Amino acid sequence: MHSLEKFLAQLNSVFQTPFLPIGKSTISLWHLIYVLTLFVVLVWFTDRAKGWIETRLLTRTSLDVGIRQTLASLGRGLFLTVGLIIILQTAGIDLSSITVIAGALGLGISFGLQQVTSNFVAGVTLLIERPIKVGDRIAVDGVTGDVIKISLRATTMLTNDNIAIIVPNADFIKGKITNWSHSSDIVRFSYPVPVAHSARPQKVMEVLLDVARSHPGVLTEPAPDVVFEEYGEKAINFILRVYTKDYLSRPNTLRSELNLAIYKAFAKNEIDFAYGAAAIAATTAIAAAPLLSNPSAQAAALPEGSSKS
Repeated sequence: MHSLEKFLAQLNSVFQTPFLPIGKSTISLWHLIYVLTLFVVLVWFTDRAKGWIETRLLTRTSLDVGIRQTLASLGRGLFLTVGLIIILQTAGIDLSSITVIAGALGLGISFGLQQVTSNFVAGVTLLIERPIKVGDRIAVDGVTGDVIKISLRATTMLTNDNIAIIVPNADFIKGKITNWSHSSDIVRFSYPVPVAHSARPQKVMEVLLDVARSHPGVLTEPAPDVVFEEYGEKAINFILRVYTKDYLSRPNTLRSELNLAIYKAFAKNEIDFAYGAAAIAATTAIAAAPLLSNPSAQAAALPEGSSKS
């Protein structure tokens, strides 16, 4: 029994012996274990609190997913900061000395964190100005996908190949982004259709419109239309323009389905494609502008080189 008491006394001495002076305080092994244990518990608690705030509390509001995610992250950061201060105070650690040390360290590493700070500021800017939001279809640096998460540091977008692309928020502020659904989730796809000179233009336009109107993914309002573009040297060129919501994230699928329908309709009506036109190329243009009442907003919604006609 005496040996056990002696061992416990020695163990207690090891835990209580100071080894790191900080200002007016000294840190012992006991202080270190105490702070680390409570900090792990604090991290676990704030993670759960973040999930509850985002999925339970803020879902009762009209805020969109991106703002809920950001507010939940800010709340977690606040809880962590306040909780850590309380833990250090209850451990008897001099916070004034830690503040001086933290300030010196912050000055030293600030140069290495300039990019992180830039992304953080950009994240706040995205939250306030909201050029993009969760659910938007965007294209940046040649990559197109749906925004699935906006955090304070980076934005995650998911491509049609189910690949998550993580883009630093600063890239959205410094670079050029195409947002297919910023003002509306309706877009216009334009399909050039070259036919032989023997075709009757009026008949071609009627057949193309019938194909567009028969497709369930093509909107009736705004209505599809056909533009008689030109008499080319090798073909008479038309452009079929359709509006859609359902195929915003699947433009190639709509193109394929319409191409097949056009092929069948032309064969039925004895309309020949222009010689050498093995496929119908497709170009796309944002066409949410006709749904907007603000002329300046219309101009902003159309890409460079596009028009409402």
